[in-house]
Amino acid sequence: MSAPDGSPVGAERSVGQLFASATAEMSALVHDEIALAKAQLKQDVKRGAVSGGAFSMAGMVLLFSLPMLNFALAYGIRTWSHWNLAICFVLSFAANVLVAVLLGLIGLVFAKKAKRSRGPQKVAASVKETASVLQNAKPHPRAELPEDRTPAAIEAVARSSS
Repeated sequence: MSAPDGSPVGAERSVGQLFASATAEMSALVHDEIALAKAQLKQDVKRGAVSGGAFSMAGMVLLFSLPMLNFALAYGIRTWSHWNLAICFVLSFAANVLVAVLLGLIGLVFAKKAKRSRGPQKVAASVKETASVLQNAKPHPRAELPEDRTPAAIEAVARSSS
């Protein structure tokens, strides 16, 4: 059995070999994570498309069933009142117009509220404020590197930090 870089498992490896092995494993891990994210995104998009199609079909069926509701309303009015059938159909039409006007008024109220909303402006101002704070930020001072940069010193630092 051998390590990813080809050296035997129990053998001492240099810092460069360890770093190369860690880099290769991190690269493979990142590629696998990206592939997983793509697969999950593809599945979510597929589910969203099926859901949107189902909602569209439901709306279309409802739209095509509205004339049947109008006929039922007109014949119901005729049965209840014994009026002329033409008057009953006009009353059914008037009921539809009334519902349309109410829905239009509700839409108008919400459109005016959305127009008055300052949500996007607040977000833009917050982003600008954050950007200005980050531009004025100073980096933290870093510790001085030791003068002794021999491989043994670097390996000692690596062992002490792990």
